[in-house]
Formats: sequence, structure tokens, C-alpha cells
Amino acid sequence: MTFHLNPASYLSKIKFAFRALKSPNFRIFFYGQAVSLMGTFIQGLALGWLVYRLTNSPFLLGAVSFAGQIPSLVLMPFAGVYADRLNRRKVLVITQGISMIVALTLATLYFTHTIQVWQIFVTSILNGIAIAFDAPFRHSFMLEMVGDKDLLQNAIALNSTLVNSARFIGPAIGGVLVAWIGEGFCFLVNGISFMAVIASLLHIRVAQVERKPHNSSIFKELKEGLSYSYNFLPIRYVLSLLVVVGFLGFPFQTFMPVFARDILHGNSQMLGLLTGAVGAGALTGAILLASLKSIKVIPNIILYSSLTFGTSLAAFSLSSYATLSVGLLFFTGFGMIVQLAATNTLLQYIVDDDKRGRILSLYSLSFNGFPPLGSLLLGAISPSVGIQPTMAVAGGLCAISALLFSRRVPVVKSVVPD
Repeated sequence: MTFHLNPASYLSKIKFAFRALKSPNFRIFFYGQAVSLMGTFIQGLALGWLVYRLTNSPFLLGAVSFAGQIPSLVLMPFAGVYADRLNRRKVLVITQGISMIVALTLATLYFTHTIQVWQIFVTSILNGIAIAFDAPFRHSFMLEMVGDKDLLQNAIALNSTLVNSARFIGPAIGGVLVAWIGEGFCFLVNGISFMAVIASLLHIRVAQVERKPHNSSIFKELKEGLSYSYNFLPIRYVLSLLVVVGFLGFPFQTFMPVFARDILHGNSQMLGLLTGAVGAGALTGAILLASLKSIKVIPNIILYSSLTFGTSLAAFSLSSYATLSVGLLFFTGFGMIVQLAATNTLLQYIVDDDKRGRILSLYSLSFNGFPPLGSLLLGAISPSVGIQPTMAVAGGLCAISALLFSRRVPVVKSVVPD
């Protein structure tokens, strides 16, 4: 049998997978994000390692994560209302600037040898407030930035590819930096990296969007968005699944330092390897989504990715072997990001334009607002029963939720355009 390579065919497939980069605005934002996200994941690893090194407490590790994400639970629904009212690009510049200041503050505290856990709590809350507004504005800005709905699916997938490239590479770099020169340099790198995405946001130009006048109160518009998401069954079903998975499953990332040090008997480099495995799986999933030609298969993708996530997480939680753990985390990351990106894509296509910010704030809430509650709960349970059984049960419940969602797939498919 003879195989013939066709370079033109491969080049065509590559161009198709990256077709959203034809949009000048998205291309500029993409490159700015590429720099900034690397710093974000470098700092994420360093912060978790620093907290666990200072406290030796899984509960406090979960509590810091809770402090950083709990503002989303309170503020993000209101941020979604404002995302349907305000200039999204200008708000994103402000939120990214606040996160930059937080990172540089952490670096200053570290280098002056004054950093304490309570300070980490405070800076985590401030950063969480910025994220609570950043996420719904960023997701609802995507269509406005790309400018072509035909490119929207690919833009979302490419953005996920970018996030998970950073998730794969950043922690590995962070693990080495922590081992060699300490956590403070990771905070400094992250602070500087925000300059790239802020510059990109200042540079891009989007068409002026005429928004409907909003004469009603914030609470009335919030209620309208909640009612719309509940009564529109496909939105209710996909968001409900994501809330369960976000609450029970996504907190596994908070407890990575515990698995790296106490279960697998490693150091910060082991933590980087584990986190990098999640990123590698997530990156693979995002690339596959970028190659999709139709969104008709999205509901099935949501089902199978959430099932993959739950079962892989349960198996990882019970593993005491580094190689096996890394392999299982690859599939955990794959399932996690595919479910997130596929849900985002589906919502972007089926939601009414005048409610886009509010619905995407609920989407963002599912993985930014509910995981801190899960982190706090699982962190409180784990000292009594152990971190491995705790996370194994959480993963199993995520898989069961996916099986229950399978009965709702036909309803979701009914509103997906061809």
C-alpha cells in the first residue's frame, strides 16, 4: 500500500482550523492574550504552591481559591447586565489593569519578605472582583470583536486553544521558576505580561454597537435574564450540567498541590507536570473543536466530554502512580475544556443578542462562581475522609450528571442550526 502526502491538503486544513485569525481584531487580541495567559498560569501554580508551603493545609488552600472566586458568585450576574449596557472593550481594559496591579503587589510583598496568608486572601478577593466583570464582558465581546458569526465557533475554539496552550506550558515553566528562584518571580512575570493584552485591547477597533436604551432597573433586567435562561430549556439544560460539574469537578485544580506533594511525593516540578497534563489534554480538545465544520454535533460533544471528565477525574483521584496520574489528567483536561468551549459555542449561537451579556455571565458563573463553593466544601470534607475518596466521589457524581443530561440531548439538538 502506498501513501501519498498532499502538502496543499494539509495546508488547507491548517488554514481552516485557524480561519478566525482572518479577523484583524481577533488576531491582535489573540497575540496579546498569548503573552498574558502564559503569565496567568505561571502565577496560578506559584500561588497555590506558596499557600500550601506556608500553611500545610488543604482547607486553607481551598479557602484561598474560594476567596479568589467567590466575588464571581455575587457580582457576575450583575456584571452580565452591565455587559449588555456598557462599552465592553473599555471595561476589559480596566479589569485587565486591576489584575496587573494585583500581580505586581504580590511580587512586591514577596520580595520585601512581608507576604502573609491574609494578604494573599485580600489580593485574591480583589483579583476575583476584576475577574467577575472580565469574564462576561470578554465572552459577550467575542462576536463584536470577530465581526462575523460564521467565524464565531472557530474563534471560541481558538481562544480555548490559546488558554490551554498556556495551561500546558505555563505551569511547567512556573514549576521550574518556583524551584529555582521562588514564587515572587512568577508574580512579577505575570504582572508584566498583562501589558500585552492591554495594548491589544487599546489597539483594536470595532464597529459602534447601538444598544437599546435601558430604562428599567438592574434587578429587573437581571430577573429577565434569569427567567429567559430558565424557560429556554436548551439553555437551562446545558447550564445546569455545567453548574454541577463546576461545583463538584472543577475544584480538583485547587487541590493539585496536595496530590503532587502528599499523594505522589513530588515537589513544585511534579505540580507543574500534573497541571501541564491537564493543559495538554485541554489543548488537544480545543484543537479538535477548532477543526469542526458544523455545530450540529455540539450537544453530543457536551455529553461525551462531560462524561469523559467525570470518569477520568474519579480514576485520577484514586491513583498513587505518577505516570498513571499524568495520563488520567490528560483526559480530565480534555473533557473539561471541550465541555466548556462547546457550551460557550452553543450559547453564542442560540441566545438573543440583547441578552447575550446576561446569559454568558451565567455561563461564566458556572465555572468561576460555583467552583469556590465546591473548593470550600471539598476542602472541609477531605481532612476527615481523605482527599482521594473526596475527589473520587466528586468525579463520580459529575459522570452521573452527564448520564442524566443524555436524556435532554434531543431537546438541545432541536434548536441548533444546521
